[in-house]
Amino acid sequence: MELKITTLIENNSDDLGQLLYEHGLSLYIETDGKNILFDTGESGDFIKNAKSLNKSLDILDYCIISHGHYDHSGGVEKLISEVDKFPQFIVGEEFFKPKYKTVDAPGYKFNGNSFDEEFIAKKQISLRKVKEDMIYLTDHIIVFHHFSRYTDYEKRNSRFYIKENAEYIPDNFDDEISLGIITEKGLVVIVGCSHVGIVNILKTISNRVNIPIYAVIGGTHLIEADELRMQKTMDAFKEMKIQLIAVSHCTGEEGIRLISEELKEQFLYNNTGKVIEI
Repeated sequence: MELKITTLIENNSDDLGQLLYEHGLSLYIETDGKNILFDTGESGDFIKNAKSLNKSLDILDYCIISHGHYDHSGGVEKLISEVDKFPQFIVGEEFFKPKYKTVDAPGYKFNGNSFDEEFIAKKQISLRKVKEDMIYLTDHIIVFHHFSRYTDYEKRNSRFYIKENAEYIPDNFDDEISLGIITEKGLVVIVGCSHVGIVNILKTISNRVNIPIYAVIGGTHLIEADELRMQKTMDAFKEMKIQLIAVSHCTGEEGIRLISEELKEQFLYNNTGKVIEI
C-alpha cells in the first residue's frame, strides 16, 4: 500500500520560496484509497498552497484536527467556504472546550478554535468526536486518542488552560489525537503538536498495536524542551529504532538541529511543500 504525504503549510518556507508559510501545520495524506487533510494551519493559506501543489480539497474523505489550537484548526472555516461538500470532520471528544494560554496582561489569551460545535452542526457537516482510545477508519488507517503519561520528563506546559464554568483549568490536552497508517515498512505516526509528549504518544501507540513504528511525521513540541528532555527524546527515538523522523512546526530550531545531528540518517526536514512517499 502506497502512502504519500504533502506538507501544505508549516512554519518554514518551501525549498524554492514559492509557497505561503505560517506558524501552523497542515498535511495532505493519500493512502488506502482515501484523501485526508490533517490539520488546517492558522489562516487558511494552506488552500492556496494546495492549489499550487495540485492537491484537490474537493475529494477529501476526512478532515482530522489534532487538537483545538488556532494554528491547527484556523483554516477550517475557509475550507468550508471553499469546497462543495465538507468531508467527515474528526476530532477528539474534548475538542470544543475553549482553550487559553497565560500572558503578562490581561492574564489569559484565547488560543482555541474560531468556531464551535453549533457552527459545525449548522453547516450540516458530519462530525465524529472520538471517544475511544483508537478507531479504524480503514484496515490501515487508525486514529489514536487518550495517551498515557509514561515519562517524567515530558511535563504539562503550565501556560495552557481550558475554561469551564468561568474557571481556568490546566489543559491536559485530552482532546489530542494522532494518526497511524499501516504500511509495509511499519507504522507511520502523524502528530500535530504532541502536547502530551511525543514519547508518551509513541509508547502508547506501541502498547496498543503490535506494529513497529517506522516513521514519525509532524510537530513534537520540543520547542519547550530542556536539555534533559531533548536527550531522553533522542534516546527514545533510537530505542524504538524509528527509521524516518520528519518533524517540524513546534519542534523548534534547537530540536530540529539536535535530531538532524544525532539521527542524521533518519532525519528529514519537513518544511512547507515537502512530499514524503513511503
